[in-house]
Amino acid sequence: MLVLGIESSCDETGVALYSTDAGGGLLAHALHSQVRMHEDYGGVVPELASRDHVRRLVPLLRQVLADSGCSLAEIGAVAYTQGPGLAGALLVGAAFAEALAASLGVPTLPVHHLEGHLLSPLLSRNPPRFPFVALLVSGGHSQLMRVVGVGEYELMGETLDDAAGEAFDKTAKLLGLGYPGGPALATLAERGRRDEVRLPRPMLKSGDLNFSFSGLKTAVVTRVRELGAVSDQQRADIARGFQDAIVEVLVSKALRAVSESGLQQLVVAGGVGANRELRRQLDAHSATARIAVFYPELEFCTDNGAMIALAGALRTQAGVPAKPAGAFAVRPRWPLTDT
Repeated sequence: MLVLGIESSCDETGVALYSTDAGGGLLAHALHSQVRMHEDYGGVVPELASRDHVRRLVPLLRQVLADSGCSLAEIGAVAYTQGPGLAGALLVGAAFAEALAASLGVPTLPVHHLEGHLLSPLLSRNPPRFPFVALLVSGGHSQLMRVVGVGEYELMGETLDDAAGEAFDKTAKLLGLGYPGGPALATLAERGRRDEVRLPRPMLKSGDLNFSFSGLKTAVVTRVRELGAVSDQQRADIARGFQDAIVEVLVSKALRAVSESGLQQLVVAGGVGANRELRRQLDAHSATARIAVFYPELEFCTDNGAMIALAGALRTQAGVPAKPAGAFAVRPRWPLTDT
């Protein structure tokens, strides 16, 4: 069966086609990023994001069909992001998916956005096997999950305030970097000197698997005020100190979660999962801990339609029933454990 995936939860429009047949897998995917549109505002403008999704979905669908060599008539189900995300953006994707499915006479598969990220490493050439521990670091979410199978997720720890991605973006703005801030800060940190700026490691020794990064952002504010005029090297040093602090906490908690679970596999997913220093540190420590670490391909770390098509396909294969196309609702706030 061919599953069409549609992602429109924030500022990226993604469309993909996934085959559940033997030897199938991901047939084609296309993505449009709204970064250039939002950079003048320093962040995502929800109304502009929603309108742009309207413009992009049909051209992206045509591109995916052309690239895959498939036709609309061959689609057996339409998966789409139901939440969490921006309400207006979610509504565009959901309405498009439901209308398309109704016109084709096929069912729909509403998908949790974070489930898409969680399962995205399964698109890799060397995918993990269930069960595994997952470190989800995507946008406003930083969570550790024990994953038994599709739809079977146990929360082990989560952020109590700012998530890692939010802290990256907010700190980048404090340092005068552009949007999106996270990648810009990571690039700047590569020019910073190790331990030149030592920042707190929030909740590193809390005894649990929760996170808290708002205090780290405040520590950066304090350091910038103390310095007054900040040179380019000092900005790089602060960026390095900030990134090192977040990476140390994420790595420590993730490895502890794997140890407590008794499992041998760690999956890292979400936008922050593309951070090179995080990957370097996890790879180094995992060798000592004798665990296997899996990442999605870089193109699938950010929001994309491929992960939604995959999640829909895997839910179908796991026996989760699809729903008839028609009435629908989006869920801007939606705990992953409620799927």
